[in-house]
Amino acid sequence: METLRLCFHNLLSFHLSIIATLLRWLVSQLPTIKRFPLFVPFIDAYVSLLFRFSNLSPCILDLDEHTTIHFWVPNHRCLDKPNLVLIHGYGGDAKWQFMYQVRSLARSFNLYIPDLLFFGKSYTTRTERSEEFQAKCVAEGLKGLGVRNCSMFSISYGGYVGYRMAEMYPEMVEKVVILSSGVGCSQDQKEEQLKKIGRDPVELLIPSKPEDLHVLVNLSIYKYNPFKWAPDYFLQEFIDMISRSYLKEKQELVKHLLADHTDSKLPILNQETLLIWGDKDRVFPLMFGHQLQRHLGPRAKLEIIKNTGHAANIESPDSVNALIKAFILQQSKDLNA
Repeated sequence: METLRLCFHNLLSFHLSIIATLLRWLVSQLPTIKRFPLFVPFIDAYVSLLFRFSNLSPCILDLDEHTTIHFWVPNHRCLDKPNLVLIHGYGGDAKWQFMYQVRSLARSFNLYIPDLLFFGKSYTTRTERSEEFQAKCVAEGLKGLGVRNCSMFSISYGGYVGYRMAEMYPEMVEKVVILSSGVGCSQDQKEEQLKKIGRDPVELLIPSKPEDLHVLVNLSIYKYNPFKWAPDYFLQEFIDMISRSYLKEKQELVKHLLADHTDSKLPILNQETLLIWGDKDRVFPLMFGHQLQRHLGPRAKLEIIKNTGHAANIESPDSVNALIKAFILQQSKDLNA
């Protein structure tokens, strides 16, 4: 199934790039329209519909006079389904990162999907930039939505946030799934990995031009590049819409993440934890997954997806979704036995 999906994506990407180029040429003849973004807003609206068709609706909560957080929440919460929180990483808001998860996972879970602060419609005027503060805001938002217990699936930067949330709110978080995250890396390991990548992490994670985005996608994807055939103006539209809001604050988040702070004193979670890694991950290589598993001990297990890079949620969504369901739903069966 995933092989067919890859072939379809390559073919679709090629044909869409041709159509987009022709349309752009036509529009270029109309100078008054030329300045407006055309394609990315259309795709963004399509992804929003995908979320709505998965029984989800947007919801904005004011946590206090300084902080607002945006969630996608179930239209109707099913009491016989467990709650699952999806926490995204860098690379756009939650919609763009979980588009291949929502339809499959919504059949088995009540999904709660926040935009982290300074992504999508979530923001704060406070100066905190830590993963702990992000975790606190997600947890307070969930409490405001009436969620008292949940499991969690988090990706990359979201893994740092999810880990801290599981540590800070053990009474709320029942089970943890982390996909390809650098949680627990030492400062020396961070610096060594950045040397291998050879790019400024702020420039890489918050691209400002198409070539930066190409580098980020090529680094994150192993099997195929979804932007391979995309013309530069399309990529610039994507950057302008997804990456340029709250630019200063996003840069501060990256700098805080890379700072030499408390990862060396990382606590061991009480929850059962599933780590999912692509064996071709070049952002956080597989050795980091083994290292985190050893740190967590016998309550953690590591699942490796073959021929998959950092963005396994995009490259191998069927495998990721199946692993999440098997891991979390087995707990529900055990509790009901």
